[in-house]
Amino acid sequence: MPTIKPVSDLRNYNEVLRDVAIGEPVFLTKNGRGRYVLVDIADYEKTQAALKLMSQLAAGEKAGREKR
Repeated sequence: MPTIKPVSDLRNYNEVLRDVAIGEPVFLTKNGRGRYVLVDIADYEKTQAALKLMSQLAAGEKAGREKR
């Protein structure tokens, strides 16, 4: 189950950071709507690597279609 907290809880940020774990982000709301996400650095790096890989695959596919 996701952890959802109001952004005002960041006044005591140590408590909020304790809730962040690998694979378990903390969602922060502002005025009752989702606004921010705190993720573990390992999850962030994994996501960035996946995005880079997908971008490179798309570029390779496009080049393959253009050059045949």
